Amino acid sequence: MLDKLGEIEKTALEDLRSVTDQAALDAWRVANIGRSSPLMMVFAGLGKLSKEERPAVGAAANRVKVALEAALAERAEAVKNDALAKSLEEQKLDVTLPGRAFNIGRLHPSTQQLRRVLDILAEMGFQVYTSPEVESDEMNFQLLNFPPHHPAREMQDSFYVEAADRGDNPILMRTHTSPGQIRAMREYAALNPKDPPSIRIALPGMCFRYEQITARSEIQFNQVEGLAVGKGITFTDLKGTLIDFAHRMFGQNARTRFRASYFPFTEPSAEMDVECFVCGGKGCAVCKNSGWLEILGCGMVHPVVLQNGGYDPTRYSGYAWGMGPERQLMLKNKINDIRYFWGNDVRFLEQF
Repeated sequence: MLDKLGEIEKTALEDLRSVTDQAALDAWRVANIGRSSPLMMVFAGLGKLSKEERPAVGAAANRVKVALEAALAERAEAVKNDALAKSLEEQKLDVTLPGRAFNIGRLHPSTQQLRRVLDILAEMGFQVYTSPEVESDEMNFQLLNFPPHHPAREMQDSFYVEAADRGDNPILMRTHTSPGQIRAMREYAALNPKDPPSIRIALPGMCFRYEQITARSEIQFNQVEGLAVGKGITFTDLKGTLIDFAHRMFGQNARTRFRASYFPFTEPSAEMDVECFVCGGKGCAVCKNSGWLEILGCGMVHPVVLQNGGYDPTRYSGYAWGMGPERQLMLKNKINDIRYFWGNDVRFLEQF
């Protein structure tokens, strides 16, 4: 049996030297170390040998198997290198072709749009002001003219973080960036309580609402709040500022319109539309055949809000607005599902 194993090894190694391609390698492997090969038959017959022969034959068979597997691996590498060398000799190689481009990281599309909005507002004289994402009910609602049990609260379902033992002032994730108006006004008013300075700020940040997630609504979204407070500010100033913003964002030929609306913290209030840039105002599925797309809500700061912020409403006036960068991006790029922004689908994100 030991002589037979030596013959098997010798024959297999001689046959392996003549192998020159992958198909022949596969055939050799099946013939020499496959289940039906002579070597595997030796392993299958070990049980028929005597106790004295079995250890020696088993050890020899294992040695032959290891030797053939090592020889196969070495020959496979040689065949691979030979095939590569032959391919390079037979085929033309254009060394002037550019190399493979590396995929590099980039800003999230929401962040890109947020920066576009803030860049435009900075050119218009607005300074960025940030406020906390976790607020008290007082800051998020009450000081903005949302008293407890006010029906307008039904417009915004909230994520409450801490409600027990706090009465009418629980802690919650902010539902809008408007609490930043109170914080900013109080901070500026503290500089000179008798004659507070004017304010011209943009408040960006993430907002959270306890809503059913659909193609048009998410539980989190970015918002940019605009606030200007000073002496003699009128609704005309608000319209001029927002029309200028629309022209800078959507083009100088963009048409706009204002519609009366209602918000507890502004009076009068309005919503601003821009002419649908998909159909040119003729009506399509994106604008629901109206020819117009809503981009923000706005209005003159309510006297109660001015007073809560430390500004005398008999001497000061102001305007404010709130816009959604994701919504602007959806309108501009015909995106029909807001869930794409937070779905982490690379196919979507790489388009921006």
